[in-house]
Amino acid sequence: MAGVLCLAAASAQAPEAWQTMTEFPGLDQSGLSVQQKHALLNLLRTEQCNCGCTFKIAECRVKDSKCGRSRNLASMVVRELQEGKSIDYIRAELKRKMNEAPPVLDEPVSIPINDDPSTGPAGAKITLVEFSDFQCPYCAVAVGNLKNLLAKHPTDVRLVFKEFPLDIHSQAELAAEAALAAHAQGKFWPMHDKLYANFRSLSPEKMEELAKDVGLDMDRFNADMRSRKYKPVVEKELDQGERAGVLGTPTLFVNGKHYNGPMDTAIMDAVIQGELKTLSARATPSPRPR
Repeated sequence: MAGVLCLAAASAQAPEAWQTMTEFPGLDQSGLSVQQKHALLNLLRTEQCNCGCTFKIAECRVKDSKCGRSRNLASMVVRELQEGKSIDYIRAELKRKMNEAPPVLDEPVSIPINDDPSTGPAGAKITLVEFSDFQCPYCAVAVGNLKNLLAKHPTDVRLVFKEFPLDIHSQAELAAEAALAAHAQGKFWPMHDKLYANFRSLSPEKMEELAKDVGLDMDRFNADMRSRKYKPVVEKELDQGERAGVLGTPTLFVNGKHYNGPMDTAIMDAVIQGELKTLSARATPSPRPR
């Protein structure tokens, strides 16, 4: 019996995974020295996340890998260690951020966009990635705002569309598949517009009607829909969104940075203008000393 009690006590005192892990989701430590990595782990395990949870940063990264706030804080620590900032300075910055509102743009994350529907120049300075749901009323409103934004920046901004159908919308997954079937025939954006214009009345019959309206090869479209050919693509994009921290729709990323503001043309335009200025400043060489 004593042996069992000892085992139970040891088990109760065993550290949790976040207290012993040395790698965390979405955190690149490749540029750090061994000493900097030790400092990083100490800070992540002792300082609190500012997302509203009661977790330490490392704990939040493990228990809620979608949390953008803990991801940003961890990335900030890495960046400031690389810049040679002291441990005391970084700790003070983390404490200051406890009462700070979330930034308009988070730290960038990697989102694959190969072969996804897009509009705007391929070489645009800014790529917007939108995760959206064809039955979401907020996504339907965002369509016009994003079109206005693209019209303001015809050479500098590209929009990439990602499927993110929510479980609460019964026809959203099928609509996502219909949009991808149209994309395979080179008519994603006409189908996109039709689906959003009819988001309140979507059904398999309505999607077939819309496919005819945009001029799709109906034999091919119906075969794709019957076979659920694009269901794996939709599932892959759902997974990509979840990995990037998408919790609802519409969600927008600006050059990989999660946008935390409203889908309002004027507000988004100000963010785009700021990003363009930042990119321009980085591209301008510093004057040579005389």
